[in-house]
Amino acid sequence: FSISKTIPDQTCLRQSQTTRPPGGDLTCTNDYQVLFSSSVAMSPPKRPLVPVSSRRKAVDDYFPFNLLPVECQLHVLSFLNEVDKCSCALVCVSWSCIVRSWKLWRVADYSRRGVFHLGREGLLVSNREFERWKSWVHHYTHHLISRRASLLTLKASFDLGDRCNKWCELLSHLLDNVHCRDLSHLDLNWTFTLLEPLDLRVNSGSSSHQDSITKMDQELLTKLTHSCPRISKMRLHFDWSDVSVSLLIQFQQLRVLELKYFWVFKGVTPTTLQALTKSLPNLKSLTLQILVPLRNLGISYTLESQSLEFLDVSPSRGLVFSCLKLPALRELRAKKIVRGITLDRRTRLRIQSRWPCLYHVLRAGTPKLQALNNERLLPTWREESYGELSAILEQS
Repeated sequence: FSISKTIPDQTCLRQSQTTRPPGGDLTCTNDYQVLFSSSVAMSPPKRPLVPVSSRRKAVDDYFPFNLLPVECQLHVLSFLNEVDKCSCALVCVSWSCIVRSWKLWRVADYSRRGVFHLGREGLLVSNREFERWKSWVHHYTHHLISRRASLLTLKASFDLGDRCNKWCELLSHLLDNVHCRDLSHLDLNWTFTLLEPLDLRVNSGSSSHQDSITKMDQELLTKLTHSCPRISKMRLHFDWSDVSVSLLIQFQQLRVLELKYFWVFKGVTPTTLQALTKSLPNLKSLTLQILVPLRNLGISYTLESQSLEFLDVSPSRGLVFSCLKLPALRELRAKKIVRGITLDRRTRLRIQSRWPCLYHVLRAGTPKLQALNNERLLPTWREESYGELSAILEQS
């Protein structure tokens, strides 16, 4: 018997301790046990066994992950989600040490309702499921703190007025024990708790509950101004109080801002809105969801910003502009929505007489406007009106 293929780095095979068992097969026992059959022509050739050292060398040749610099390894693992990162930590000791790096824990997302495949629209949540989700929230917070996370994104939806579950204390504890100086994306809804059963939402309409939420969100906003000064993208349920506006103005790096209505029905004064947009020098995108009370119908607002390029007021109700000073604005979204109220003709005409024509407001204050309600405007829209523009304005 002869061996036609040789193993690399080995010039000869020792054929010591050879035996011929009954049946005609010859077994060569050495460092590599290779079995040959007497009927070679009748059976397919078998692949010789490769030593462990050679297998390791082959793996390193094809996947030299451990030979990469640490920064490269962290960059590769950064594309994984949180569950896969924890799975990678179980591979070996070196991977476990890498996964524990704070550079891999940059997102704190408490709004992932798909964790337990719950929270879909139209489904009620039981107390047992809520307790299970709440346990996950606390374990998730402990996990981020133990990893010394350096957050870039924070997303959460908790009712800060819930004194039983103490969500405000949980968020404050998180901000105090992780690195959040580089936090750039903030998405907070502090009026509603995800996956909360209906029977636990008691006294949600009481004035004391509203006051507690207003106080706690201002305390949390104050903490954010000191801990996260570099926020550039923010989405909040905003109460438009003077204290909240003064705190929001301190985020001078804001580029994208979305202010949703606070469930406490409160009006917004024109001076407050104008002061907010005027005091944010880097603001590029603004989305407003303002509900103007019936007693304030007829009040018009002024918006002023030297940097604003995108403005969306389509979610608002009763918001009317008398003057726009937006020299950099390129796109505007606005929608005329029937509020479901009935006014007599005399009252309606008296209110509408205070409202200036939107076309004149845009022509005077938005010289670079290029799109209105996702419709591209003609370059000559400021010099003369046309049919398509008139139809868009009637819907706005």
